[in-house]
Amino acid sequence: MIPVTGAREWGLPFVTFYRLWHSREHMGERERFLERTGTFAYPDLALYQVARFFIVAALEMQSVAVGWQVYEITRRPLDLGLVGLAQFLPGVFLFLVAGHAADRHDRRRLLNICYGGFILCSGLLLALTVRGSRSVHFIYLVLLLLGAVRSFNWPASRALLPELVPAEYFSKAIAWNATTLQAATILGPALGGVLYAANRGPGLVYGTATAASAIALVATLRIRSRSESRPAEEMTLHTVMAGFRYVWREKVVLGSISLDMFAVLLGGAVALLPVYASEILKTGPWGLGLLRSAPGVGAAVMAIALGKWPIRGRAGLIMLWCVAGFGVFTILFGISRSLLLSLLSLLLVGATDMVSVIVRAILVQFATPDAMRGRVNAVDMLFIGASNELGEFESGLTAHWFGTVPAVVLGGVGTLIVIGLWAWLFPELRKVDQLHPVDSVR
Repeated sequence: MIPVTGAREWGLPFVTFYRLWHSREHMGERERFLERTGTFAYPDLALYQVARFFIVAALEMQSVAVGWQVYEITRRPLDLGLVGLAQFLPGVFLFLVAGHAADRHDRRRLLNICYGGFILCSGLLLALTVRGSRSVHFIYLVLLLLGAVRSFNWPASRALLPELVPAEYFSKAIAWNATTLQAATILGPALGGVLYAANRGPGLVYGTATAASAIALVATLRIRSRSESRPAEEMTLHTVMAGFRYVWREKVVLGSISLDMFAVLLGGAVALLPVYASEILKTGPWGLGLLRSAPGVGAAVMAIALGKWPIRGRAGLIMLWCVAGFGVFTILFGISRSLLLSLLSLLLVGATDMVSVIVRAILVQFATPDAMRGRVNAVDMLFIGASNELGEFESGLTAHWFGTVPAVVLGGVGTLIVIGLWAWLFPELRKVDQLHPVDSVR
């Protein structure tokens, strides 16, 4: 058997060492292992990250296939916006219930149900393709179901993460978890584009996404959360609205998540990438896969850097400047006619956005008691959903009105305007210095 002290050199095989991990005779090695590896020393966290990697990779490759398939059928940018809208609308109606469910029920079991729902959605898209359906309406119906599943998945998944590691390792856990997700964000779109081009259709992509979701479900089933039992509150208007009241009261949290919402809502260009790949940069599905992966590459590099060198001070100002960079690089991408320059711009878009993502995630989780995390993360989900899926609809609509390039450029300019306003409206956010646990985190 490989000794625990050599685990790092063997790639940290968490599950393999699970029994050795809990044996009394190796308790001394276990403590030293924890000291050396920090967040990587927890098997539950490893399984959580495996599950998240495969589910995000599945959703990302599926997004490439859906976007290209819809645009091939209709040739209208507005329909690409409707793809985002269909995934956002369920969250508007379900996020309060989803947040309450994450605070009342076993979060791991909720994730199991959600991952089963992702398998169902990918399977339905595969079935539509096999049957040769050319109607985008059926695709939109599946995306509505997908949006409903995501509404419950987000708060349960986010609220579960702090239960898997001690508070002193949580900042690094956020950064390394972001690295894992960005690796999936890189691989998913690239693999989706290659499989789409190789198969000359989305069928192989949807089949692969179904298999990846199944792997995520198996990994989640093996998680043994160490969370304490939570009181079973009745679902009333007062309890489900508690997340909104908490976010409104905590101005740093409100400022950070609303900044992200409006910046990405205006500056997001992801929905229009099929148009850029097809008509502006003149590439095929493989080019679309590269474009979709580029922000993930930049974000992954930044997440790794922040995991190794965390932000030590002036976190609020750093976040504001990086979101401003997000707007500038969005404008650069909008006016680019070179594939290389476009990829570089998107890479920097992802890198600057990742700083905002990590700072916001730490602020929200550190400032929120465990009993409230599901509902607060549900509110955060609504804001993020508005910035991503509703932002895709906004991009498609403005491209329909003004053209693709003006839509992206105007969005980047809008992001810069938002930065100035938020720096003035939320001085508490601007003054945030160090990121560390508050008394509410135990």
